[in-house]
Amino acid sequence: MAEAAPGDYEIRFEPCAKRVRAEFNGIWVADSSRAVVVHETRAKPAYYFPRADVRMEFLQPTALRTHCPFKGNASYWTLHVAGQEAENAAWSYEEPYRDAEPIRGYLSFYPDKIAALYEGEEEIAFTGQPASMHANPLAGWLLAEAWKAPSTEALAAQFFAFLRASGCPIARATVIIPTLHPQIFATVLVWREDTPEIKVIFEPHDILLQPKFADSPFAPIMRGAGGVRRRLEDADVKLDFPVVRDLHAEGATDYVAMPFRFSDGQINVMSMTSFAAGGFSTAHLGRIYEVLPALGRLFEVHAQRRTAVALLETYLGQHTGKRVLEGLVKHGDGEHIHAVIWFCDFRDSTALSESMDRETYLQHLNRFFHCMAGAVIEGGGEVLRFIGDAVLAIFPIAESVAPARTTATGTLEACRRAIKAAKTAGERIRAANEAHPELPPLGYGIGLHLGDVTYGNIGVPRRLEFTVIGTAANEAARVESMTKELKRAVLVSSTFADQYPGKLVSVGRYRLKGLEGERELFTLPDA
Repeated sequence: MAEAAPGDYEIRFEPCAKRVRAEFNGIWVADSSRAVVVHETRAKPAYYFPRADVRMEFLQPTALRTHCPFKGNASYWTLHVAGQEAENAAWSYEEPYRDAEPIRGYLSFYPDKIAALYEGEEEIAFTGQPASMHANPLAGWLLAEAWKAPSTEALAAQFFAFLRASGCPIARATVIIPTLHPQIFATVLVWREDTPEIKVIFEPHDILLQPKFADSPFAPIMRGAGGVRRRLEDADVKLDFPVVRDLHAEGATDYVAMPFRFSDGQINVMSMTSFAAGGFSTAHLGRIYEVLPALGRLFEVHAQRRTAVALLETYLGQHTGKRVLEGLVKHGDGEHIHAVIWFCDFRDSTALSESMDRETYLQHLNRFFHCMAGAVIEGGGEVLRFIGDAVLAIFPIAESVAPARTTATGTLEACRRAIKAAKTAGERIRAANEAHPELPPLGYGIGLHLGDVTYGNIGVPRRLEFTVIGTAANEAARVESMTKELKRAVLVSSTFADQYPGKLVSVGRYRLKGLEGERELFTLPDA
């Protein structure tokens, strides 16, 4: 392995020449003349005691595991002495990596979690600060460049490229970040030294059940088991994961998979592979280990924005979520837009909810929403609300009702998209009914209207909803309500019909509840 340059990251193990003791709550919990002092770059010395010289009856193992890519996975214990306890006060590398073999079977204490630590008769004072981390070139890059990355994938690409340029023999890397999303379990970033672009993979939730994840090092790491290091050049290397066996067959020399946490405790994973002789040195891994918490915070910032965008798009809609992110968040914020308004309703929902068990009814209702809302979204519309068993959506024509921005072409196109979505929804309803003949058929009504609405925040300051309001929205709902009376699946207003270039069939003039005068209604030729 490459040796560390002067001032670079390194680790040394030295036998302590004096007796070392650890005290907690007035009782000696460790007493040894065989202690080992670990000197690690830019870290305070750590005193490790042989297990035989520690009063293990005072220690209770905990579930906490941490990982150091050159020392191994650390297990932790809580101290319980005479009614007092110090959580995760002691740790040990029970199966250390080669670089930390001198502390196999040894245990260390956090000085700030015990009462005192003595070397000989003198209490050890851990004063002062470790040397500046700025000697680490990765720290300088984090401060000067990393914050400029516009996205998660850009941050990863720049970080691994800098690693490579600074002498780290990294050839491949993967970052896995679990994602708060109804369809996506994790965002996976894949980097290769010979490919400038990061490959982004959005893994679905069912990946958890697939062997490629369950049999990978990532599964135990994300459950808190620490990290994985496999020196693939060693004759006795443990080939215990499919990815490790594959890399060994390809001629890789070193593989490291390490966890890094977000501020809420979420565990993410970064893996790295080398094909260079000797693989990664302690200096290489030490630099990364030092900056990984700070790098993780930058990943977290990008991940949180990605999550915010995904959740806003999921719960508010793509266009509405974008407007909220752009600043339309105050009570009363909004704008006037010209749009096709879609209102649809699930037929006989009350009777169905009473005749079905809850789970079956919810599946039936979601099947209806899949047909309706799915058709709207695919047609370029925006689903604004699920109102019980109904759907309110719009097909925007312009972001303003100003004549210059409301064109005949835009109106025609929005009407076409709305009719196409209505036809698609009907086709899907028929297919769903044929696929589930054992269930009552899905029935529906769709009402379409064209007009000006106010598009913005309503409610109270502590609980807002972004939706459309106005006479046009009410009229769309009244048009839909007539589908029951006229036994038509789709009805459109005369205002809509005047702008739609395709064929529609008049079904007569009717009074709509709450509106003055009669309105002519139209339907599709085959509806």
